Amino acid sequence: MISLRRIQAEDKETLFYWRNLPEVARYMYTDHVITMEEHERWFAGIASDSSREYWIITLDREAVGLVNIYGLDRHNQRCYWAFYLASPKVRGRGVGSFVEYSILHYVFDTLGLNKLCCEVLGFNEPVVNMHKSFGFVQEGVYRQHILKSGEFMDVVALAILKTDWQERQAEVEEKLRAKGLL
Repeated sequence: MISLRRIQAEDKETLFYWRNLPEVARYMYTDHVITMEEHERWFAGIASDSSREYWIITLDREAVGLVNIYGLDRHNQRCYWAFYLASPKVRGRGVGSFVEYSILHYVFDTLGLNKLCCEVLGFNEPVVNMHKSFGFVQEGVYRQHILKSGEFMDVVALAILKTDWQERQAEVEEKLRAKGLL
């Protein structure tokens, strides 16, 4: 069973380990080994920043990844989101789809926002395509936006509006139910 739970103080060490895994860092903007001091500042900021929310992704009660919303702008009714799976053994099991559905539901049905945005490194086409399958629209490409490993990378900007989600929600739920994810 896949679920999300709010981040807790006990998660700090696990997150430090995950954030420095090459298979996680490859898809993050951060390009260096994160120090414990840097991680401590980041983790402390989670509790004090009302524009960010974090959850641990669990599969069969085992922590396997992180999802968050950030840049929460209640006036303009939008935010951004991102996630990663730290455990390679869970990839291809529908975890990413469950997480995406859960965030869409939370942002639009619980928070009542109008727009959900995300940014994906340009080489990560499978994730761009996954977002599009949920109704996200590519709004642009930030050319040579991030410097990673000495090379500039494009970033794909995607977003979905509440009305787009309302049109796709029943279809997405049907597909997830058929896969046993809801």
